[in-house]
Amino acid sequence: MGHGVLRIRIRSDARRFENWETYYAGKIGLGVAADYALSLGLDDIWARVRELAGRLRERLGELPGVTIRDVGLTRAAIVTFTVDGVSATRIMEALAAERINVNVQPKNYSWLDLGARGLDEVVRSSVHYYNTFEEIDLLVGAVRRAATAHP
Repeated sequence: MGHGVLRIRIRSDARRFENWETYYAGKIGLGVAADYALSLGLDDIWARVRELAGRLRERLGELPGVTIRDVGLTRAAIVTFTVDGVSATRIMEALAAERINVNVQPKNYSWLDLGARGLDEVVRSSVHYYNTFEEIDLLVGAVRRAATAHP
């Protein structure tokens, strides 16, 4: 038996991008999540996240120096805002210290939107149907403390 030469031929169609392995756990998890969402009802989920996000926008908007930065005709679960004189990163860090997770959306991630509006960054918060009004109030209280704690 001689040693043959292994020849690999790359496919010419899109299947050449397929992996040898697949992430079965992720596919199963996605299916379970979709079934769960459908069992709750997509209309009910939509109504709940809009209610929670609406409360968050309303309560944050009452804070001095806080500006809600959401635009568009339909406002959903993502709430963006800025605090006068306090960087979004500083707000995120202050909230993280209180075990509240938000994110910073810098201009370079959303240049066409934030750049056009003259914003360098925004705080990005997202509610989910399982959040409570009490959690919204905790987030607002943490933003209030962070906004007044800056030098």
